[in-house]
Amino acid sequence: MTARAVGELTAITHLPSPHMQGGERTYVGVERIDYSLALEQHAAYRAALAACGAHVITLDANCELPDCAFVEDAAIVLDELAIVTSMGAESRRGELELIAEALQPYRDVRRIALPARIDGGDVVRAGRSLFVGASTRTDADGLAALRELARPLGYQVTAVPVRGCLHLKTACSALPDGRFLVNPQWIDVVPLAGSKLLPVPAMEPWAADVLAIGSEIIIADAFPSTRALLEGEGFATRSVAVSEFAKAEAGVTCLSLILE
Repeated sequence: MTARAVGELTAITHLPSPHMQGGERTYVGVERIDYSLALEQHAAYRAALAACGAHVITLDANCELPDCAFVEDAAIVLDELAIVTSMGAESRRGELELIAEALQPYRDVRRIALPARIDGGDVVRAGRSLFVGASTRTDADGLAALRELARPLGYQVTAVPVRGCLHLKTACSALPDGRFLVNPQWIDVVPLAGSKLLPVPAMEPWAADVLAIGSEIIIADAFPSTRALLEGEGFATRSVAVSEFAKAEAGVTCLSLILE
């Protein structure tokens, strides 16, 4: 791993596993994943991260684990530290050591321990506010453990009930101007009421998972109406194909850990 330059935007990724067909799925079926296409899409995703100004790190040591490409769930990155999670799915906990090692050059690394359960995909950060999905993967103990680590650093931690999707980020992303792109059918938006909400078009319920990085927003190419909505609001966007990862219940945020 190369040393990080001061102030460099960094993205940690992991190559998809050849076993990703056997990964965890909750709200989607078992449609066949084209692994060769997944590799191509992941390469294009990494190129998009680089085009947005990120130094991209690509890990490959967890490839025996089906869900290894979804590195976002393994950690919560704050300005001051990185918190390695205790993921809600037991099958994924073998991913954590590699991610902790990859984060160490960039942040002080802390951990949330079982029996508390929390996934990084359930944590949406907006400035010094952390909104945490109360989901099938994150429980009250996980939220409390995150609050214990984050509150002394000046972060406010707020629970957001998730009712129709796997993670909070499936239905809610923080936009650079302080608003949230949301699917209000899948989460309780009341805890977000202090900020203006931008609902996704009804015909694109999965479109609320977008990645704000650098001066752009990365969005899946399956959601042209949401992309047009964002561009109409003045945001620069970049689309990527992630169809094979969507079959594994993942979006564009799932595939990277962003360090600024």
